[in-house]
Amino acid sequence: MHLGRTTLAKFLIQQLHDRPDGGKLAGLLVDVAAAVKTIAALTARGALTGPGDTAVGVPNASGDEQKPLDVIANQVVLRCCEWGGQLAGMASEELETPYLVPPTYETGPYLLAFDPLDGSSNVDVNVAVGTIFSVLQFSGAGAPTERDFLQAGKTQVAAGYAIYGPSTMLVLTVGLGTHGFTLDREIGNFILTHPNLTIPEETSEFAINSSNERFWEPPVARYVAECKAGRTGIRGRDFNMRWIASLVAETHRILMRGGVFMYPRDTKDPPRVGRLRLLYEANPIAMVVEQAGGLASTGRGRILETTPQALHERIALIMGSKSEVARIERYHRDHDTGQDLPYISPLFNERSLYRPEARV
Repeated sequence: MHLGRTTLAKFLIQQLHDRPDGGKLAGLLVDVAAAVKTIAALTARGALTGPGDTAVGVPNASGDEQKPLDVIANQVVLRCCEWGGQLAGMASEELETPYLVPPTYETGPYLLAFDPLDGSSNVDVNVAVGTIFSVLQFSGAGAPTERDFLQAGKTQVAAGYAIYGPSTMLVLTVGLGTHGFTLDREIGNFILTHPNLTIPEETSEFAINSSNERFWEPPVARYVAECKAGRTGIRGRDFNMRWIASLVAETHRILMRGGVFMYPRDTKDPPRVGRLRLLYEANPIAMVVEQAGGLASTGRGRILETTPQALHERIALIMGSKSEVARIERYHRDHDTGQDLPYISPLFNERSLYRPEARV
């Protein structure tokens, strides 16, 4: 039992009591938590959760192959959050267009953007997955359109994620720091267990998908090469490399012990400036990270300053410990202004893909 400990509902009342519509925002986040509890139970069943009528192998709105749990988790969030009178509409990775609150329900002043099951490709191998969400203000009249969701990340009023691992945790911010809650399965409540999470400014751990190394831009290759050189290189210390292929799991590790995560722009698919979805992945994670004292960048600018142009727009994401993200941003500036030539390996000068005149 956790008598006297702070539950999610109590925490939200304390955090939001002075905010206009704070009660509605608290109610919405409690509904999100209810969806998280249901998804946690489904993911815990693993292969025991039947696909039912769910189509497998069908691309979602972002072009990724849907897993059965993707569709089920999406429906869970919609059903848990549509009825409470806090929302005007929702946007999901799994839906082509915004989902409007049915006319049988009262509408409210907020919009919810979410990835119902981040890292779902890991479900088959029993690696931690999660749910990511972003809350935006809706100031329009009538039904929201796609344009209403296209707000810069700095306008978010709340954001967070759930991680389904050995324990289920909900990590969120309402603009007053980043806080972690652990689900007590015996009583069905989220309990505040990690108040005021802070990302260490310095780190010796980085995460990147090294299989894409041949497609990296020179500033990213420069940074990773320095980390790999360890104490024999200019950094003078050894670094550890991690890669889980789950944004939620990567973020959680960084919040717990520091680090830097990179899913940078590369030349593998030149028209794309990144791989992660801005609205319901990069923006909420960036808010969580910044509220914990970290930085979140494209390499060339702050994520939260970027105004999306489309519902499923993708973007590069480099986030985590402040000093390392700032260093990577500096390497991008060096590259873009031609000041990185002394640092670029001859490998990059020999291949036209990486020549300075071929920069993208």
